[in-house]
Amino acid sequence: MARFRALSDKAGRRVMHRTLKIGVSARIFHPESGAKGLRSKTLQYLEESIAQWVMSRDVLVFMIPTVNTNGLVHPSNIRLRDYAKNLDGLVLQGGADVSPQSYAQAATRPEWSGDRVRDMYELELLHEFIEAGKPVLGICRGCQLINVAFGGTLYQDIATDVPTAIPHVNEMYDSNYHELDFPPGSTLAQMVSTERAIVNSIHHQAVRDVGRDLSVEAVSGPDQIVEAIRYRKAPFVMGLQWHPEFHRAGGAELLDCTPILDSFLRAARETRF
Repeated sequence: MARFRALSDKAGRRVMHRTLKIGVSARIFHPESGAKGLRSKTLQYLEESIAQWVMSRDVLVFMIPTVNTNGLVHPSNIRLRDYAKNLDGLVLQGGADVSPQSYAQAATRPEWSGDRVRDMYELELLHEFIEAGKPVLGICRGCQLINVAFGGTLYQDIATDVPTAIPHVNEMYDSNYHELDFPPGSTLAQMVSTERAIVNSIHHQAVRDVGRDLSVEAVSGPDQIVEAIRYRKAPFVMGLQWHPEFHRAGGAELLDCTPILDSFLRAARETRF
């Protein structure tokens, strides 16, 4: 029995210290009408900074492609649940707007129609990782997608829907900043050990009606636009409206988001079994 316990403990330590494998959802480039060459193909990719931010904690990053079990060229039996089973956590990266169709609305302007194809892929991916008990961190669009996944809605355009709001996106891109406030009881505030912070702002859409079982973890100080949410019925499912992967380059005044990454990765280690 003592030998079995020793072997079991050794195996457990090996599992806990194994390099984490984190999946990142793919951005999708859809073929352009009349284009030739690479632009005539469907491309799936990730933004370099998000991969490097996650890898800064010495973990392996894998981009998760869409799956097509009905593909005529290269059919496969692989499902998104197979990625959820074999990876330790999921990061939903930023990108195209979430389609209003995904929360039962119509686009008020054609340019805000979003990417319904990507929505369906990421909603399934999110569901599979939550079902597998794995942690999820949503960045920008990823935060909005988490809200939509639980029945929430979005402002299709903050400037149009909330005329009193500050500009949340402009040509300065990741150098556009605003203050962040944390509501009482925010677990995110405890995580980053501060009551106020400065973050970048690179989004024209945002959480409107908060989805079921979600709590608001942070808001924009000047106008109270939702900036972070958390799913209360899982160990770690959180969405951040800003881009933490750009913060270090922005300077010391911006919120240090490494405690958020560390908490996400800690949850990934703790949910391996």
